Amino acid sequence: MNQTLVIIPAYNEEENIIKLVEQLRALPISPDVLVVDDGKDRAAEMVRDLQTRDPHVFLIKREGKGGRGSAVLAGIRFGLEKGYRFLVEMDADFSHDPNELPRLMEAATEDIVVIGSRYVRGSKIENWPLKRRIFSRFANVYTGLAFQIGIHDYTNGYRVYGRNAIAKLDMNRIRAVGYIVLSEISYQLYKKGVRFVERPITFVNRTRGGSNLTLKEIKEAFTAVWKIRRANSDL
Repeated sequence: MNQTLVIIPAYNEEENIIKLVEQLRALPISPDVLVVDDGKDRAAEMVRDLQTRDPHVFLIKREGKGGRGSAVLAGIRFGLEKGYRFLVEMDADFSHDPNELPRLMEAATEDIVVIGSRYVRGSKIENWPLKRRIFSRFANVYTGLAFQIGIHDYTNGYRVYGRNAIAKLDMNRIRAVGYIVLSEISYQLYKKGVRFVERPITFVNRTRGGSNLTLKEIKEAFTAVWKIRRANSDL
């Protein structure tokens, strides 16, 4: 059995998903791939077709938009049940370059979390609107002040979870939705003694275009940080 499973949350990604899966499978490490699809397009159908040719591709098809965070948790459950040593999460739209995964894996052990970081020396961000850059940077500084984990990128979903590390996660305690789940996972694992390592990546905004952030969403993102801290204060 392969030791590494890549989890890809997908929502209406029929233009990208097969190309991404095939690029991942063609890497020297040749990871297994799990697509967790919430979309209404043909992406799940296309993945099913690929499964007939490649037994190392898996699919969880969900009805309704459950959110990226819950999709990752579904993938983590799948990976732990199947016995993988390493669980990787990444975006479906090529914001995360699959060719950078082998380098992230070089830093991985079963006891740590490796983060593909946008905010360490050597990282790059391309094609991101200024408003989004400012919000992301400020959100990470703010979260860092609240959590004190010592990492620079709490909100990027390109990560490698070692099995021993992610097995400490109590998924029943997760209350956040969307991308803030990344921060909640980080804080809970930190409180349980898991170590984090960051490696630089090039983040490319390929499909999202201009930011649609509202003041309400910004406020909710920042208040969620303190809710997470309070909810995990007993760990």
